[in-house]
Amino acid sequence: MIVRQAANVLELLQFFAETRKPATLPDVSEAMGWPRSSTYNLLTTLAELGFLYEPRPRAGYYPSTQWITLVNRLAEADMLPDALDGVLAELVEVTGETVAVAAPARLNAVFLDVVESPSSIRFAARVGDQVPLHATASGRAILEQYSARERATLLNKVKYEQYAECSLMSAEQVEKQVALGARRGWHENIEGHDADLTGVAVPLRLADRPLAVVVGGPTSRMREKVPEIARTMLAALGQAGFALDAARLSVNDPAGRT
Repeated sequence: MIVRQAANVLELLQFFAETRKPATLPDVSEAMGWPRSSTYNLLTTLAELGFLYEPRPRAGYYPSTQWITLVNRLAEADMLPDALDGVLAELVEVTGETVAVAAPARLNAVFLDVVESPSSIRFAARVGDQVPLHATASGRAILEQYSARERATLLNKVKYEQYAECSLMSAEQVEKQVALGARRGWHENIEGHDADLTGVAVPLRLADRPLAVVVGGPTSRMREKVPEIARTMLAALGQAGFALDAARLSVNDPAGRT
């Protein structure tokens, strides 16, 4: 369920990020397709709270630096380690594919950091993008870190859809793949969420935060290199000082890959 008022605030910020110039009430109302009355209420509320200001009288509104202050404070309390940035950059260079860090967001995994592949044909992802936990490699690497009871509760809420040819269509199938990935040392998803897209992910727990590092790209480039990419990921994380289960340092490739 989306709360419209909250969504409008975020859409307004995206509007200013794209236009990068002040906008009047009519400008915003027309661009966003909102009634002038609700547009007025939103703009004046944000202005009174100090989140919008008028660079020149009656010349339109623009976001104030209060947003930056607020976001910086939030980021300081929940920043990813600098060493992880180095790992992502290394993995992009070695694999040639897009690399991301994902965290749980209810039934989804949300990307906290993304470094895209330099290839023109690549897995295109942005910070803030979300993908289903049950239907992706990053999601199942996160699910591995849940208790069996937590997974069962979450998977009972999932609406199973045929996203692609190899989509998982039941909680039992997801549990089987989570268990396989845990035994193998890494999780893969070959065309289970998007056609011609493959993902390889490993769990990464920072303090109490269940995260996943994922490499994603076209199946045509990745299918035959999945175990090699997984070994590269684990080696890079281990060399950077991130704690990994001992079993993950000896990656194998048992039968039953999907």
